[in-house]
Amino acid sequence: MKNKVISFCFLVLLFVTANSNAQKSEVGNWFAYLGNQKINNKWNWHNEVQYRNFNFAGDLEQLMVRTGLGYNLSENNNNVLLGYAYVHSEPYIAGTEEKTRTDEHRIFQQFITKQQFGRVSISHRYRFEQRFLQDNFKMRFRYSLALNVPLNKKVMEKNAVYVSLSNEVFINTKQNHYDRDRIYGGIGYCFSKYVKVEAGVMSQLLPATSRTQFQIMIFNNLPF
Repeated sequence: MKNKVISFCFLVLLFVTANSNAQKSEVGNWFAYLGNQKINNKWNWHNEVQYRNFNFAGDLEQLMVRTGLGYNLSENNNNVLLGYAYVHSEPYIAGTEEKTRTDEHRIFQQFITKQQFGRVSISHRYRFEQRFLQDNFKMRFRYSLALNVPLNKKVMEKNAVYVSLSNEVFINTKQNHYDRDRIYGGIGYCFSKYVKVEAGVMSQLLPATSRTQFQIMIFNNLPF
């Protein structure tokens, strides 16, 4: 099973590399590192870096750095978090090969609650964002439903191969309320109960268009 995961990741790399030679590729790729360090039984530190590309690598779409301090309302669950994110974006100007550059500072509050049904782990994340986009200010609500299902183990532990599915809806507080919807499916491998790697495909549905991104993610939950 482990060899199948490695083969899957290799095929993903081959496919997205084939798309990297074309300008403004229709298939992008996001690299992500997501850390969640347990400080004690109540407090945790979230740290995250995402490098998003229009193609496999080298055509930057967005760079995001996000961090926050969380508190568990119950033992290892029901986490509330206050955080900050810096977002640098380089979107293409419509109809051209030229880019524009924008910087965003974002404050957010979130609540995560988890459930377990047999092998299926379910996570609900509610996030409210205050977005400072240069001379503009926006607010947005996000809801994410995510499932992890180990295939060769009963729980998410060392050497577990698992399937990951999620859907996240973004809603603006002002006009044009629907912002986007992200539907994701992937497969991952647990190196330990604290560290795992995951590769998958996400479809991002925008009001007037849609786009597909491959995602390669590393999760690090090693405690302090």
